[in-house]
Amino acid sequence: MPVSGLDLIEEIIALKRERNAVILAHNYQIKEIQEVADFVGDSLGLSYRAAETQADVIVFCGVHFMAETAKIVNPSKRVVMPDEHAGCSLSDSCPAEKLEAFLKVHAEKNYYVVSYINCSAGVKALSDVICTSGNAVRMVERVPAGRNILFCPDENLGQWVMDQTGREMTLWRGNCYVHVEFTQKAIERAKFEWPDAPVVAHPECTKAVRLLADEVCSTEKMITYCKSHPAKAFVIVTESGMLHRLRREIPGKEFIAGPTDKCACADCRYMKMNTLEKLHACLDKLDPEIIIPESIRARAELPLRRMLDWSK
Repeated sequence: MPVSGLDLIEEIIALKRERNAVILAHNYQIKEIQEVADFVGDSLGLSYRAAETQADVIVFCGVHFMAETAKIVNPSKRVVMPDEHAGCSLSDSCPAEKLEAFLKVHAEKNYYVVSYINCSAGVKALSDVICTSGNAVRMVERVPAGRNILFCPDENLGQWVMDQTGREMTLWRGNCYVHVEFTQKAIERAKFEWPDAPVVAHPECTKAVRLLADEVCSTEKMITYCKSHPAKAFVIVTESGMLHRLRREIPGKEFIAGPTDKCACADCRYMKMNTLEKLHACLDKLDPEIIIPESIRARAELPLRRMLDWSK
């Protein structure tokens, strides 16, 4: 029989206990899932949680590549996600077979491959180190001097890292469809309407938007920046789910959704595919389950572990 409201939340908590499960939720998840999760964070923070958990089951509320990451570093644990079709336009922009073909064609470059964590297990398996928006600068700075770097799949994050490090890189032509919806015109309008509100933008935004921002940073850095900054209001230029976490953790301040030319919503349709009902069903049936061939998983684990080691 279908359940709803508080009964549904109570059943999720009961099933979590029964399955010895941990619920990990990305910052961009709907607020109801964030409220019921054990941990809410960005890709790096949740990567740590996935690697450290003592649970038998990991329920990853995010998109597919995130659940794959949890499985890569936890091969003996069962990893499930509420909706297996919750993908990622950025990850999809860099199929593993295309990256492999590119590396073969340009073998003389001997690329050191730095891949943003927003990519498939297959792409991770072809990479030398993984990064997140929060540690990308540090990861690129650790790449041996003199090596040619291929940064994939996000060209906007890659360009920002180049600006921060001064390190030339070849950029894969990919992007997040949500973050490129923020435009220079829309952010200029926001700055006019809220002149005292600092603009805080994610580095997946285009350079034209980043240049208008008072701070460009990862979602985790947004928390610390807004907590410590004296301003009472902020324009947040990233996916809409981040607003809930900011409002929950910093209740005394106002957070304004960064507008696009179309609206002020900035919803990722993939992130929003996960619902409480689907979370309940996947805990109940332990399905959809993430399965990765061991030959790919083992290769993908090496650059992920390198990222975790370099991030300490």
